[in-house]
Amino acid sequence: MSDRAPLRIDEQERAEVITRLRRAEGQIAGVIRMLEAERDCRDVVTQLAAASRALDRAGFAVVAGGLRHCLEDPAGGGDPAELERLFLSLA
Repeated sequence: MSDRAPLRIDEQERAEVITRLRRAEGQIAGVIRMLEAERDCRDVVTQLAAASRALDRAGFAVVAGGLRHCLEDPAGGGDPAELERLFLSLA
């Protein structure tokens, strides 16, 4: 059993993160198809940037949800320093 705390974000936040990740998944699949079809470089880079933003926003939402939970319930075992490290790893 892991000594790490489970991800604690509310259902709406979780649904939004999943939506962002599915969007990024579709964008990455699109980039692959574009590369296979030898599409214009600008179009490929535009799609890569969109996928990257979707992943960044999903990561920030997860960290923000964890931080919010940690602030609301400090006794819940959340470690603000670890959340900060995770946040900075997204930068």
